[in-house]
Amino acid sequence: MDTRKLDSTYVAGTYKRFPIEIVEGKGSIVKDPEGRSYIDMGSGIGVTAFGIADDLWQQAIVDQISKVQHMSNLYYTQPCAQLAELLCKRTGMSKVFFSNSGAEANECAIKVGRKYAADRKGNGCYTVITLENSFHGRTLTTLAATGQEHYHELFQPLTPGFVSVPANDIETLRKVAKETNAAAVMIECIQGEGGVLPLDAQFIRDVRSFTEENDIVMIVDEVQTGNGRSGMLYCYQNFGIMPDVVSTAKGLAGGLPLGATLISDKCKDVLGFGDHGSTFGGNPVCCAAALSILKRIDDKLLASVKEKRAYIEKALEGAPGVEEVTGIGLMVGIKTTKPASEVVSKCMENGVLCLTAKDKVRLLPALNIPMEVLGKAIETIKSACV
Repeated sequence: MDTRKLDSTYVAGTYKRFPIEIVEGKGSIVKDPEGRSYIDMGSGIGVTAFGIADDLWQQAIVDQISKVQHMSNLYYTQPCAQLAELLCKRTGMSKVFFSNSGAEANECAIKVGRKYAADRKGNGCYTVITLENSFHGRTLTTLAATGQEHYHELFQPLTPGFVSVPANDIETLRKVAKETNAAAVMIECIQGEGGVLPLDAQFIRDVRSFTEENDIVMIVDEVQTGNGRSGMLYCYQNFGIMPDVVSTAKGLAGGLPLGATLISDKCKDVLGFGDHGSTFGGNPVCCAAALSILKRIDDKLLASVKEKRAYIEKALEGAPGVEEVTGIGLMVGIKTTKPASEVVSKCMENGVLCLTAKDKVRLLPALNIPMEVLGKAIETIKSACV
């Protein structure tokens, strides 16, 4: 049987796959079995931060896998410790817990928020306030945190203790947080799965002020927005705030599964021995891969992300069939006159792979996509919008 037949026969039917099999690639170019090339403008939903088969990333993995591919967290490994140090030094955070995915990183963040509150205010303080239109993962608890009802319908009862309020409405958030004796507030600075919608800058700052004044844990979900995607290492850094807890994953290890929960000085001692754990969390190969990525997300690369963003906006704004360009950095939403699915299909026919988010075409290219490749992709997208 060919790959598609095998997949449809044996893989759980949870994905509506595009009719393309990818067999190899390099950088921002991928190929199907017939050798046709495509420009990858999705990077595995923001995962392959430096593209496909990046040389330095590959070498870091090979070097580590030839030493030890896994040890349990009963023992120390150098890549895990070094990555935790680098994350803390780059963010000002104090501790890191490693897991395998964004949902797991968010689970840990929620645990930290609830335990911090319980330790100081009692077990009755556990509610987590999230935002309508948010997305925080697919476990039962992170689904409960997700502020989109259609994700909830099939999986009741969800984990209790979550309330969603409208984005950019600080008065409602304050009111609900006080009524529910909230333990934490959890936000994405850009609602990615919700349609690539940035929150208002003042709202983000107001949330930080309110949570500080009321000793409520502020959690920022940087699963998709982090690791250079916004033109800063983490998106919250665009707004001059310091959260209490930050979750991240996706682009952190450049294509290997790794999640991280960054914990501030305020909350650094909340999790003690036995309070949390992960068999694969902090895997040395994944951490070695992440070190090769994180060390290269420097000021020069971040400046190039902002330059590419400016190019995309200039090229698309006012173009026929383009109604709006949203997002920050290389997290791009394009509201098109045509249905987004039609634009994506046309782009695919012409050798460019894009994504959707709600009613928008979504672009999450590799951070280091060459300008000439980016330019070709944008021209193809413009043509598909007409």
